[in-house]
Amino acid sequence: MTDPTRIQPSELDQLPDRDPEETAEWRASLDAVAAAAGPHRAAYLMRRTLERAQDAGLALPKLLETDYVNTIPTAAEAAHGFDGDEELEARITAWNRWNAAAMVTRGSKYGVGGHIATFASAAWLYETGFNHFFQGKERDGSGDQLFIQGHASPGIYARAFLDGRLTEAHLDNFRQEAGGNGLPSYPHPRRLPWLWEFPTVSMGLGPLSAIYQARFNRYLTHRGIKDVSASHVWAFLGDGEMDEPESTAALALAAREGLDNLTFVINCNLQRLDGPVRANFKIVQELEAQFRGAGWNVVKTLWGTAWDELFQLDTTGALVRRLREVPDAQVQTYQTRDAAYIREDFFGKDPALAEMAKLLSDDKIIECFHSSRGGHESRKVFAAYKAALSHKGAPTVILAQTVKGHTLGKGFASKNANHQMKKLTVDEFKEMRDLLGLPIPDSAFADGRVPYGHPGADAPEVRYLHERRAALGGPAPARRVHPAAALPAPAEKAFTAFDKGSGSQSVATTMAFVRLVKDLVRDKETGRRWVPIVPDEARTFGMESLFPSLGIYSPKGQTYEPVDRDQLMYYKEAVNGQILNEGITEAGSMADFIAASTAYSTHGEPMIPFYIFYSMFGWQRTADQMWQLGDQLGRGFLVGATAGRTTLTGEGLQHADGHSPVIAATNPAALTYDPAFAYEVAVIVKEGLRRMYGEGAPGEDPNVFYYLTVYNEPMPQPAKPAVPGIDEGIVRGLYRFREGSGAEGAPRTQLLASGTAIHWALEAQRMLAEEWGVTADVWSATSWTELRRDALEADAALLRGEERVPYVRQALADAPGPVLAVSDYMRQVPDQIAQWVEQDYSSLGADGFGLSDTREAARRHFGVDAPSIVVAALAQLARRGEVPASAVKDARERYGL
Repeated sequence: MTDPTRIQPSELDQLPDRDPEETAEWRASLDAVAAAAGPHRAAYLMRRTLERAQDAGLALPKLLETDYVNTIPTAAEAAHGFDGDEELEARITAWNRWNAAAMVTRGSKYGVGGHIATFASAAWLYETGFNHFFQGKERDGSGDQLFIQGHASPGIYARAFLDGRLTEAHLDNFRQEAGGNGLPSYPHPRRLPWLWEFPTVSMGLGPLSAIYQARFNRYLTHRGIKDVSASHVWAFLGDGEMDEPESTAALALAAREGLDNLTFVINCNLQRLDGPVRANFKIVQELEAQFRGAGWNVVKTLWGTAWDELFQLDTTGALVRRLREVPDAQVQTYQTRDAAYIREDFFGKDPALAEMAKLLSDDKIIECFHSSRGGHESRKVFAAYKAALSHKGAPTVILAQTVKGHTLGKGFASKNANHQMKKLTVDEFKEMRDLLGLPIPDSAFADGRVPYGHPGADAPEVRYLHERRAALGGPAPARRVHPAAALPAPAEKAFTAFDKGSGSQSVATTMAFVRLVKDLVRDKETGRRWVPIVPDEARTFGMESLFPSLGIYSPKGQTYEPVDRDQLMYYKEAVNGQILNEGITEAGSMADFIAASTAYSTHGEPMIPFYIFYSMFGWQRTADQMWQLGDQLGRGFLVGATAGRTTLTGEGLQHADGHSPVIAATNPAALTYDPAFAYEVAVIVKEGLRRMYGEGAPGEDPNVFYYLTVYNEPMPQPAKPAVPGIDEGIVRGLYRFREGSGAEGAPRTQLLASGTAIHWALEAQRMLAEEWGVTADVWSATSWTELRRDALEADAALLRGEERVPYVRQALADAPGPVLAVSDYMRQVPDQIAQWVEQDYSSLGADGFGLSDTREAARRHFGVDAPSIVVAALAQLARRGEVPASAVKDARERYGL
């Protein structure tokens, strides 16, 4: 057995000890305290010693957890200078609680549901911020950025009703939007663009976006676009939500870059959607350790003032020890049980606590364990927020403990099912009214319907609310699209540079896009507004040439000499760097993109982000964020590089993208293009800049974003054909690139191809003419998705009695013969247009899983190479009797298919 008196080896043994006797004395002192006063006293002294060391600036590792008590004790709250009218604020909060519950209950009549319990627990977290902290946009056009917890939206609507921005009619249309006058279920800027700035459901996306929003605010300031250093980002989150991996994905980034313009407020009501967050553990302690370990400042606001007496009686530390050991699910149980149960189960576990309990009345115990939480007291929340704003050098997280369903009555508070409970009975509302002290008479409950409550436009509560918001810069939350002039179009020279083609030089469309951007960022008017974003591997996409000229953004600049400093394209970081090179994080890069793409509304500064990524790892990994981008009305260019299932040689299944355009087609805000040539890329980007940032056409929605797929396969880039209306064809999705030539009366077919597949189609065109006597026209299908959307709109117009022909049908109207469509994606991509093509239609595609091989072998495997196109085209013609059936068999044998 190990001798307990023997000093165990320590990692500190490898460091020289200049005074071993002094070290031994310190150790002996600790042993003596533990022996005389007990291990808990020894631990307490060590804690205070470590706190003192930290205050003195000594370089010691930080404790990851502190006791289960408030960071700011009651005695220190006054120092934070609370200057509000607590009585008026309590009445405002009571009205908001009432109307939030009434709105959801009234909506339940129509089966649309809603959530009540979340806001009931978090009401003071919001009200304190609205009255004292959250800056509005009327002061500088930016204000603070508020990421509201999605399930708390009824409370935000209730406050907007109280301040006059919403009416009873609005509240009665909660979750009933089809009529055009409704309120969306959660924060949805696309559905309520004057109120909501940031969509926060799906859960987990809010915290991730908040971090990158705070970071982008610094980026704007450092680059001299706009000084937004006064803006603060507040993210309101649930403790259960923190289980989403995105919620904690960027904590280290926030600490590493010292984002003290960011505060997380986590509503720790210990419950998630169907039960306790950590039934057998303690979520607050877990989160504290996680955030402290990542480098955040942590403020715990756990217990209300009623607990002060208990802590003063705790002369042995027994209470603190017991609070630390009781699991969350048991704390939840205490919130629903009587005093006798709590005396036995909580206090009865320790003799010292049992003695303490004798000094407490049942009412005191019930108050403490049922409702007295730090997150329910305005002064404690105020002190926490003030501490967060005054802390410099790191972001702050406030862990505010609350009771889910607080003030909603015994049927709601702390019940596992309260997330799914959508209404209160009339009797429960009357109990709630009495608890909140609201002047709502019984007669107001006519026919059993719950009334909304409002003290009147000139009531003290409403005047106070307006005065506080005026002092803070106007209403919040609020979204504003600032009246600003459209960005001027860049010089035409940048877009026409590709019109002559590349001659004998082979250029991949990925490189063509990067070259285009390199020219556009030089534009005197708009160049500085470009925001290049890449999740590492910039060199894969040929972006290293941008490093020295634009610089990579870093708030610390470059504190080292780069290893490649002697090279022309060295790795350059700068405080005012323009490129956001995010490391290996598609989710973080998308959060960057969202912040940049909405700067036109958040800060009144239109920015032009382009985010370039492996096309396989964009939509497939972060499609939820692309939906968030559309909901937030973002604008910019997503670029799926190394696109296609057969184009990225050797990488294999996980890199071989054959489906991103399918996923992109599901997003109504995404305009998806698969350009084949460099000049097409230029035309699409030019059109995107006009639509999103220019004057725009009447009725045209600028709140879209573009998805371009570009390829890493170097190919000779042809000159732009002198075809009338070619730019319109590129933008709308289809134009004839090369007309076939052959004998008069020869069988004829139409080959539609997108992206790199057009090169196989062009080779197939030659083979069909030279080897089979078949004339084929080759069309460039720049966007299957836009062709489909145009056709869907034409169908809808027909139902309204309007005559309209889909563009794809117009373009192919005089094209003889069958149509064969091909791309480097699954057949579902070109098949989007099949039902609107009047000719016989067939398609080829790279369906199935990708594989590692050469491009040629992969294309033969999937049956999309030029010989495969030839055989498919002959098969179409054979079915029509225009070539002998034997030709198909002969072709298969000739090409070894």
